[in-house]
Amino acid sequence: MNGAAARDPRDEGLGRLVAFYESLTVQSVPQIARLYAPQAFFRDPFNEVNGVAAIERIFRHLFQQVEAPRFTVTNRLREGNQAMLGWVFRFGSGARTIEIPGVSHLILDAQGRVTSHVDYWDAASGLYARLPLVGPLMRWLRR
Repeated sequence: MNGAAARDPRDEGLGRLVAFYESLTVQSVPQIARLYAPQAFFRDPFNEVNGVAAIERIFRHLFQQVEAPRFTVTNRLREGNQAMLGWVFRFGSGARTIEIPGVSHLILDAQGRVTSHVDYWDAASGLYARLPLVGPLMRWLRR
């Protein structure tokens, strides 16, 4: 193999996606259109949508709902057209910072764009357990 051989576009696409999530701002949300295929599927514990415009709406809504959202990708794996990202999502500030660990299962097209993105994280311990009325009930139920 010569030095001119390009890396797999899926590796490069995954690298761009990680950089996007780790530097995510409300101003960078429109970059989703170059990272995701036009009819990409996205699902998390609260949403299930198809298409770049719908995915962008989810991320714009995120910035309206939580203070200072940020992702740290802790690991990544890729095999063929599938990839997994381990991450920690943080929001809030100071002593009020909340951390939620999760994993994203991704399917990438030949150009390295995301065609399917499914997030797995525990909404019960991540968010519900911190709500004033629901939190004590959730902790009691877990005993």
